[in-house]
Amino acid sequence: MKRRQTPQEYVYPAVFHVNEDGTYTIIFPDLPGCISEGKSLGNAMKMAEAALTQWIEYLKDSKEEIPVPSNLHDIELGNNEFVNFIRADIKDNRAVKRTISLPRWMDEQAAEEGLSLSKILQEALSKRFIAVN
Repeated sequence: MKRRQTPQEYVYPAVFHVNEDGTYTIIFPDLPGCISEGKSLGNAMKMAEAALTQWIEYLKDSKEEIPVPSNLHDIELGNNEFVNFIRADIKDNRAVKRTISLPRWMDEQAAEEGLSLSKILQEALSKRFIAVN
């Protein structure tokens, strides 16, 4: 059984500029306007990942073309700059309505117990997809 991957992985080079105060400014050469900052290197890495994720989600939602990442060696660096790859996993968590059928007794018992059939189905499918991997 071939499974479609749920998250889509995007990897882009990011240019980290080390500021005089030890903070970082991050830009993505392939994504004009996608800029972030971090107080430390670890924080900058997290902020870069969040910025990339939000930028790609925006492009997808707007049905805009997602640019091809540059080759790492083609990126020109200035003083106090280095380049690193940043990865973003994009998951489409938007809810969709589905019609399902189940025996009346199950529906009645679930209603009596105040259970969310939607939540139960999501949890069961998540467990199944994790087990398949």
